[in-house]
This record gives sequence, C-alpha cells and structure tokens, in this order.
Amino acid sequence: MIELNKENFETEVVNYGEKPVFVDFWGDKCETCIAMMPDVHKLEEKYGDKIKFCSLNTSQNRRLAIGQKVLGLPTMAIYKNGEKAEALTPDKVSVGSIEEMLKKYY
Repeated sequence: MIELNKENFETEVVNYGEKPVFVDFWGDKCETCIAMMPDVHKLEEKYGDKIKFCSLNTSQNRRLAIGQKVLGLPTMAIYKNGEKAEALTPDKVSVGSIEEMLKKYY
C-alpha cells in the first residue's frame, strides 16, 4: 500500500489514470481505522491488480485531508481519472461495504 502525503498525492492519485485508486484515510488515534487495516490489506491482495491501493495518515496530513473533504475517520474513497468517484464515510464503512465499492470500479 502506497503511503500518501502532500508531496506525492497529485502524482499517485490526481494524475494517475491507469486504473482506479483506492485511498484509505486514517488517523493515529482512530481505533476503528487501525482495527480495519488488516482487512483493507487483504482487499489489496485480492484486488491490487485491478485497483491501486493507497493510504493517507490524516494526523500527519491534515490540510490535504480537509482539502479532500474528509470530515471523519475512517473514510475510504475511490478516485477515477483524478476525481473522487465515491467515498464511504465513518457511518457506512465496513469491510463488506468497501469490497462492494471496489467491485463497482474494476
């Protein structure tokens, strides 16, 4: 999983067009985020050939997260051709809902 930051976000997400990009927005103090990480990594193993997987630590990249309209954690998003196509907000995030979202974009 590619770790995103303000230096590489545009290259890895906005300017990337080969396949959809999944971004896991998480934070150091978000217990739900940390608990879900192993399952998200399993999804990367399953779908990594069809979808690019990235993560962004919002604790270290607050302005970037706010710029992407991430208002709560965990937030999972799919970008297609540099545009956010869909996002799962904290009230809707589950391993099942993430996998459903991924299946729509490959």
